[in-house]
Amino acid sequence: MSEASDPEEPEISAALTADCLALLAEVSRTGRLLRRDELERLRELGARSAEAGYAMREVVAHCLSTARRAWQTLPGITAASGVGELRRMGDAVLAATDAALAALGEGHERAQRMAVRQEEAARREFFDDLLFGRSDLGVLAERAERFGLRLAGAYAVAVAVGDEPFLDVQPLVHRVERELVGRFGDRDVLLAGKDGRLVCIAPDTERAVLDAFAALVLRPGPGYPPVRRVATGRRHSGAGGALLSYEEALGALDYAERLALPATLLKAEELLVFPVLMRDRAAMADLVRSVLGPLTEARGGARPLLDTIAVQAEAAYVNAEAARRLGLSVRTLGYRLERIKALTGYDPSDALQRFTLETAAMGARLLNWPEQPL
Repeated sequence: MSEASDPEEPEISAALTADCLALLAEVSRTGRLLRRDELERLRELGARSAEAGYAMREVVAHCLSTARRAWQTLPGITAASGVGELRRMGDAVLAATDAALAALGEGHERAQRMAVRQEEAARREFFDDLLFGRSDLGVLAERAERFGLRLAGAYAVAVAVGDEPFLDVQPLVHRVERELVGRFGDRDVLLAGKDGRLVCIAPDTERAVLDAFAALVLRPGPGYPPVRRVATGRRHSGAGGALLSYEEALGALDYAERLALPATLLKAEELLVFPVLMRDRAAMADLVRSVLGPLTEARGGARPLLDTIAVQAEAAYVNAEAARRLGLSVRTLGYRLERIKALTGYDPSDALQRFTLETAAMGARLLNWPEQPL
């Protein structure tokens, strides 16, 4: 086995050797099967081997090597042993070796699964503390080193949302993690599911990691669930930097949902106007009431005219394109624009008045007006 550094490792090696020798000697003499307590002892040894850092191939190699070295010294073998007797003993020893290796493997795998669950629980706890700011920053920075993060640097966070909640056990999560590690290696990257979203944290010096993350989840390939959007927060330094970037990414996703933005890849710095607009909610509500309130007097309510303002802006005020997107004729679109001007007093063809209408329309969408009364 590999060179042992833990004081317990030589004991494990000796225990494996002693158990293998004792069992093979007994089996060669009697031809019996291994008992339940013997198999459980081997399972425990397999688990202890895993906890000591031995790979399963090392455990198997050690057992087979012990069996090979001990074969000539087994008390059941003598010079007078006949071919039939040797065959019987050989079959019994091989069967016992097979059962012993299966028990060792079961114990080893059990310990490995437990270690993975414990590591995953520790990572999830760290992830929660990091993204909720619930832990002392000094302690958080120390814990971060265990997961390859140095929080003194600058970090950025990307968040992906899909039609279905992301779970850490999903094949797409494993594929993304495998691809990122394969491309970039161990570069202070942390990937985990959080509240049904998939979150990727990377140093600002490794922006290519976040770009690759976005490309992988937005185009996952056949057989994987679709992803609606990915948002990236700005870079921030210090132990709280990842939290700030994460909150910005969540804010970008929220604004995109409320505004029904068509973009699938969002950057928080490109949407900073919306937090500014909503910083004074009362002022925004007053703007919507003052500018767009009269649209409720139109036949069919305010919604068709409000959609016309929004689509006109998205189409860069090209009437033919706006009419196509709305499913209207250019003449009908012109009628709607005249109604907007007549009801609100603001002319969409005037640059300043158009800006006021656009801002009010964005505020209406953010406040869910007119469906939600102001």
